[in-house]
Amino acid sequence: MMSVTRDHFHKIRSVAPGSIAEELGIEPGDSLLSVNGNEVEDVFDYRYLIREESLTVIVRKKVHSESFLKMGLPGEEPEDWELEIEKDPTEDLGIEFESGLMDEYRSCRNKCIFCFIDQMPPGMRETLYFHDDDARLSFLQGNYITLTNMSDHEIDRIIRYHLEPINISFHTMNPQLRCRMLNNRFAGDVFPKIRRLKDAGIEMNGQIVLVKGINDGKELEYSLAKMEQYLPQLQSVSVVPVGLTRYREHLPKLESFTRQEAETVIRQITRWQDYYMEKYGIHLVHASDEWYLLAGIEMPAQERYDGYLQLENGVGMVRLLTQEVRAELARRSRMGENACSMPSGRVTIATGMLAAPVLKGLVSEILSVFPGVQAQVAAIRNDFFGEKITVSGLITGQDLTAQLSGRDLGDALLIPVNMLRSEEQVFLDDMTVDQVQDRLKSRVVVVQPDGKSLVDAVTGIYTG
Repeated sequence: MMSVTRDHFHKIRSVAPGSIAEELGIEPGDSLLSVNGNEVEDVFDYRYLIREESLTVIVRKKVHSESFLKMGLPGEEPEDWELEIEKDPTEDLGIEFESGLMDEYRSCRNKCIFCFIDQMPPGMRETLYFHDDDARLSFLQGNYITLTNMSDHEIDRIIRYHLEPINISFHTMNPQLRCRMLNNRFAGDVFPKIRRLKDAGIEMNGQIVLVKGINDGKELEYSLAKMEQYLPQLQSVSVVPVGLTRYREHLPKLESFTRQEAETVIRQITRWQDYYMEKYGIHLVHASDEWYLLAGIEMPAQERYDGYLQLENGVGMVRLLTQEVRAELARRSRMGENACSMPSGRVTIATGMLAAPVLKGLVSEILSVFPGVQAQVAAIRNDFFGEKITVSGLITGQDLTAQLSGRDLGDALLIPVNMLRSEEQVFLDDMTVDQVQDRLKSRVVVVQPDGKSLVDAVTGIYTG
């Protein structure tokens, strides 16, 4: 049997019911050793290797030694199973590993002047202070990476496995400025890596965190022009304003954008959208919703978002939500639903200061169809991170309870799912949904980010 290093033992956390793995007798606590004679370095290798129709998988069974040791007997010797598998190339084995990456998370070596993690208050959970810059998280979770910390070996594997899309934090196309913004003297050396990805046909999405007086204005103009060289593999580029908390002591002094400056950024991006659409048939560059909300300008039409490629980055969320709410209201009207067919109720909807006017408008549209329902929007000021942070995704349980305590919230308090950490019922400050419910003495309903879920929740259909 091949030699496998200890680093390449991948312990299995769970096995999906009814999966190939369960049928073969693989159990939580077993370890994956190899696939088709290849060591599995991490999730990149695993995802690529299991695409084959015919697999030979070697699994080391867990050692049931505890009961033996209690009796003073030696534990069992580990047993390796060699399993032959025939499957569809797209079919998964149904295995979850103890580490999602099947390896250690790789930390970031940059010291970006705008890094949000460096602006976190003290005393929070240790994992919230971890700086990640791991290409595997870009592929698996959509995280944006700088590529600064990526080796040629990792680029080779992305190309070999054709892993895409890769989400890249460009910030600027000026190498010298990129070194300064990331506080890393190697940060300007990434463009040959991006060229390699482009030449290999790897799809990419880009991001620019815009910092006032640093990479805006002429520098943004230069960056948006230079992006052209990566088309058609570069599918989209989002421009988002820097987020500034009140915890910036000993950090570079940065300023927020004004309403007038937001208007300037939107005009600049719109002009480049028109250029790329005329020449390539895509708009390519997109301003995040924050710019339009700050400037008080209506969101662009649906067709300008090129299929909403960067929703997770706050690009097009307002436009899509508006469309979905109106579509759901139209559907209900066609089905004959109205105020008479729906129960009456009262709810309060919590959101950030920035999106509150938009949400109030949508709620008005819902109530015009269902006037028997009552709903109010509560704009939550971000005292935890500072008033310059206005998005709902950074509202904490502390601010919710402090600002809503004593208020009549009706039958339920509705909160958007992005207020909570991914797949958890926990706010950023470690308060749980249950704790918020107890303090407010009100039911808390978590609402998914689509229009139907919002209409359902406002009209009393609680699916969150």
